[in-house]
Amino acid sequence: MEPLKEARNRVEGSTSSDNSNGRTSGGGRRSPTNCLIKPPVKKNTIPIDLKLRAVERARFAHQVAEKRRLIKQYKMERERQQKLEEEEEIKRLRKELIPKAQLMPYFDRPFVPRRSEKQPTVPREPKFCIPRH
Repeated sequence: MEPLKEARNRVEGSTSSDNSNGRTSGGGRRSPTNCLIKPPVKKNTIPIDLKLRAVERARFAHQVAEKRRLIKQYKMERERQQKLEEEEEIKRLRKELIPKAQLMPYFDRPFVPRRSEKQPTVPREPKFCIPRH
């Protein structure tokens, strides 16, 4: 906090002496000396063990590669199963759809159609007869 207070005092002191008519010098821009100075960044106190990190990174890379390999293997297995199912379906359809010969009709006795016992249907449309009232 000490450097921050010093920077504020420096900025406030320089602006009051430079600023006699109420304006900032330089057309409203601040010069680099007038800016607040940020406190120094805290250094990371945790030591970085590069060898340990390299080992962990290699382990992680191995896990990712293994996962990708398993996914690829799973996809290939699924595609193979789907292909087998399609082939089985095609075989089944081919068995069912084999054209079979129709029996030949007997031509040794003549065909005589019988008269139907049902009443003929009366169509609603077209109306051929128009009732006259």
